[in-house]
Amino acid sequence: MFSQPARLDIELPAWVADYARRYVPVSALAQRMAFVIAAARLNVEHGGGGPFAAAVIESVSGQLVSLGVNLVTGGSLSMLHAEMVAIALAQRKLGGYDLGGPGMPALELVTSTEPCAMCFGAIPWSGVRRVVAGARDADARAIGFDEGPKPADWAAALETRDIAVVTDIERDAARAVLQDYRAAGGPIYNARRDTSPR
Repeated sequence: MFSQPARLDIELPAWVADYARRYVPVSALAQRMAFVIAAARLNVEHGGGGPFAAAVIESVSGQLVSLGVNLVTGGSLSMLHAEMVAIALAQRKLGGYDLGGPGMPALELVTSTEPCAMCFGAIPWSGVRRVVAGARDADARAIGFDEGPKPADWAAALETRDIAVVTDIERDAARAVLQDYRAAGGPIYNARRDTSPR
């Protein structure tokens, strides 16, 4: 007889809420990114998942809407990338699937590493108006992660949908989290099982 779970429950590690409460709204993208990169590093230190974090932030005020971290290994779900978690939390918090809908402030997704194919696909449907990325796709691939079949000029593809893209914000610091994760033996998870660096 067929059966499947009747619900999906996603629980953030307790440290995430404690860390997010310490956020102070800032206007500089480098400071917003530093907050997100530190969350990625904390996620590794706490064993929550991969070396990635993302936040949804009000572009003008700098207010934090949500903070997500990678929960793939801890949650045993491949969809639990930091961007997906941050977007889902923002949608629940703000009460709708369209983060760019009427009455919403302009929101941006600040991510420690540029989005993979899955997260890239989710961004236009989320309603965010800007993506701010730290490390590059090549930095994640360099330690063995499979970023999927994303368009080579992914930023231009988003910009045709009126989603601004800013890259290489604190790239060295973001890349260092990835490299430290690999050096410490963090699991490089993907379904193709090939974990050799490219």
